[in-house]
Amino acid sequence: MYPRLPAYRGNMQLFASPLRATNESKVLSAGRSPQRTVLSPGLAERARRKPDGHTLRVHAHPSATQPSSLISQRRLRANCTTPATISEVPKMAHRCAVCAKEFRYRSVLTAHLRCHTGEKPFECWVCDKKLSQAGHLRTHLRTHTGDNRFECAVCNKKFLHGGNLKSHLRAHTGEKPFECSVCNKKFSHTGLLRCHLRTHTGEKPFECSVCDKKFSQSAHLRKHLTTHTGEKPFECSVCNKKFSRTGDLRCHLRIHTGEKSFECSVCDKKFSQSAYLRKHLRTHTGEKPFECSVCNKKFSQAAHLRRHLRTHRGEKLFEEVKSNFTA
Repeated sequence: MYPRLPAYRGNMQLFASPLRATNESKVLSAGRSPQRTVLSPGLAERARRKPDGHTLRVHAHPSATQPSSLISQRRLRANCTTPATISEVPKMAHRCAVCAKEFRYRSVLTAHLRCHTGEKPFECWVCDKKLSQAGHLRTHLRTHTGDNRFECAVCNKKFLHGGNLKSHLRAHTGEKPFECSVCNKKFSHTGLLRCHLRTHTGEKPFECSVCDKKFSQSAHLRKHLTTHTGEKPFECSVCNKKFSRTGDLRCHLRIHTGEKSFECSVCDKKFSQSAYLRKHLRTHTGEKPFECSVCNKKFSQAAHLRRHLRTHRGEKLFEEVKSNFTA
C-alpha cells in the first residue's frame, strides 16, 4: 500500500485539462469535495524544474485499491524521462576490448574484465583468500559458516552451490548430457569429460614440484604428493589404520561393514570396490589391456604383467651369469 502524500501545492494550472475542470465542476455542484491529484515527491520536483514551453505527463499517485502490477507499470511510465519504450533501449551497450563479449551494464563489464586482468579485490577476512567478485566472496564465506543451503530432495544431502546440487541430482536421474566427441562416451559432469579427453590427447598438465612427474588429473597429483610427504591424515575409526586419501578410507571401511555395492551386470557377483568389479568384468569380455614390452604378451591385470616380467628379468640375469662364467 502506498501512503497518501500531501498534495502538490504549486502551479496546478500546468496540469489542468478541460475534462478535469468539467468533472470538478460536477463534483462541486453535487456538494462534494473534489479528489486532488497526488504527486510523488520525485515527479513534483521534476515538475518544478521543467522549463516553460514543455509539457509533462503526470500520473496520479495510485490508490491503495489498485493491483500492485498496475502500480508498478504506472510508476515505470511516470519515471520514464524519454518517450522511448523499454524495448527500444539497447540491450548490449558495453563490449569487452579483450574478447569482444558484450554486456548490458558497465558494472558487469567491469567485473568481467577481472577474468582477463587477474584482479581479485575481495578478500576473505577469515582465511585471507582473495576473489574477483563480491558474489564469489559471499559464497566462499559459507564454507566457514557451514551454510549449505541447497538440499537434495531425494537423499537430503546439502551443498554450498546450486550448481553442485544440480550436478548431484544427475546421480539419481542417471542423466549424462556431456558426450566425448572422440569416442562418444557420456558423462554427468563437464569436469569428468575434460579429464576423459586427456586420455585421447595425452595431456598431463599437473606436475609434481618434487620429482617433475606429470599427471592428467589434479587428484592423481595430490595422491602422488603423499608419497613424498608420507602424510596420512585420514584414520579408520574402527582399527585406526591411516590413509592418504578419503577414497582409500571409504574403501577400507567396507571391510568392516561387509558392504558390496558394486554388482556385475553379467553374473550378479558383488564387490566392495569399483576397481575389483572392473577387473572381474574382463573375465567376461576377454579384454587384456596390459601388454609386455619384451614379448608383446597381453594380460587382463597389471599384477599378472608384473609377475610375467620377472621371467624376463630372470632370463637376463641368467644370461649375465652365463657370460661371466664363459669370459
